[in-house]
Formats: sequence, C-alpha cells, structure tokens
Amino acid sequence: MLDPRDKTLQLPIHRSWLRLRLGKAYYAGKRYLLWCSSRFQWAKKRQNGRLPYIQAAHATPLLRHLRGDQMEWQRNKVANLKLATARLDGLILHPGETFSYWKLIGKPTRRKGYREGMVLFLGQIGSDVGGGLCQLSNLIFWMTLHTPLTVVERYRHSHDVFPDADRTQPFGSGATCAYPHRDLMIRNDTDQDFQLCLRVGETHLHGEWRAMRSPEQRYEIVERDARIDQASWGGYIRHNALYRDVYDLQGKFLEEQFLFTNDAIMMYSPLLPQA
Repeated sequence: MLDPRDKTLQLPIHRSWLRLRLGKAYYAGKRYLLWCSSRFQWAKKRQNGRLPYIQAAHATPLLRHLRGDQMEWQRNKVANLKLATARLDGLILHPGETFSYWKLIGKPTRRKGYREGMVLFLGQIGSDVGGGLCQLSNLIFWMTLHTPLTVVERYRHSHDVFPDADRTQPFGSGATCAYPHRDLMIRNDTDQDFQLCLRVGETHLHGEWRAMRSPEQRYEIVERDARIDQASWGGYIRHNALYRDVYDLQGKFLEEQFLFTNDAIMMYSPLLPQA
C-alpha cells in the first residue's frame, strides 16, 4: 500500500492562483541561475552531417483520434513539434557535456510561431502556447534509456491519462516538461560523441541517438511491482517500478539496473470493462 505520510499521492493538489504564479516564478529563477552557472558543461553544437552508428531509434504517432477542439490542438502540436525539433536536430553531445531540453528550445511563444496545443495541468486537460511538446521529451527520454547516456533530471507525469488499450511502452516511461523548471537533462558519461537526430514525418515523430561507434550492449526496459491502489479520497493511484536489463550483443544477460518508481493519479476508472 501507499505510504500514508505521502500526502502528494493521497490527495489531488489544489493551490491558489497566486501561489501557483509565485511558485512558478521561484522555480523559473532557480532554473535560469542553473543555466548560467558553471556546474554543467552545456551541449550547444549542432551539425548537419550524421554520426555513423544508430544507438537507439524510436517513433511515435503524431495524432490521436479525438473530438472537437482537441483535434485542432493536435494539429497545432505538430506545428509546435516542427519548431522544437529544428532547435535540437543534429545536436552533438560531447563526452562530459549535458543536454538541457528547455535551454536549447527556449520559451515557446506566439512570436516564435508556437500555437495553442493540448496540455495537462493538475489533472485538467486544456490548451497553452507550445502545448504538445511533452511528446518530444517523452521520445528523447525513452531513446536515452536504450543508450549508455546518463539521465540527470527527469519529471514523471502526475496523472495517468489513458487506459492501456494502445500502450506500447510500460506505464511511467515518459518525461513530462514545463518551461523552464520541469526540464529533461541528459549527460554524456561515455568516451565518444553522441548525436540527437529528430524529424517530424507525415504520420510520426522520429528520433535517433547516433554515435561514433556501433552499440556495445542491448537494453530492455521491464516493469516490476505494478499495482493500483485506492486512495482515501476515493480515487485510484497507479504504481510501478521500472528496471533496465542489460545484455551483450550475443544476448547474454549482464545485469539489472533500477531506474525509478512511478505513482500517478488515474484519470479513468480501473473497473471499467474492456471494449
């Protein structure tokens, strides 16, 4: 069962408008100071030429079949993804450097061409300028889990939005983002360059991590301790833990690495019959 002391999981969070604004300003200030500090070597170089070997690749569909304004938000999301991928495509991550998702993309604004896209905030679906960019951070994070790169910072989704009917990845394997404080940061602790390659296709968002050498290991993400608990306030909370199994290229198991745990408030009833 859930730890009863963890009130953030027991009750949905309700904060005043003023507190939300002040909190966002505080954490945004901390993020700007971090970007200006010498704590990390920030990756910034991009090149058109591709490094020779694919370390990890993935693609996700651009559109879900939704209704009304939500389809317009999704079409706007595709335009937002094109702007964001143009800032990241071809990025070279040298050994010792750290990739910061928002430092490279910058603040999504109408002046830059970003449109109203779908966002999820405190369990409510709505729209905001630049909405939909979580699909890109999800893609990059999932690919990174299949490489020797190190995830320095990642934020999980606080709500589980959709049932598992069309899920192709384990629950909780994404990375949510909100400018500038909910960032995705990845460090290259290897001895070779890596390159992030991104493309918005006709139907899918495509991504690759490339490197100077061919992969030396294979990674598989596995789920453990999956369960659904009913909270005291009547809702349901979904929990799991994700691990990474490491194999050599001949298929020999090398080790299991713990990644993280996930807890999210479910936005649908787990008792609904399957279609």
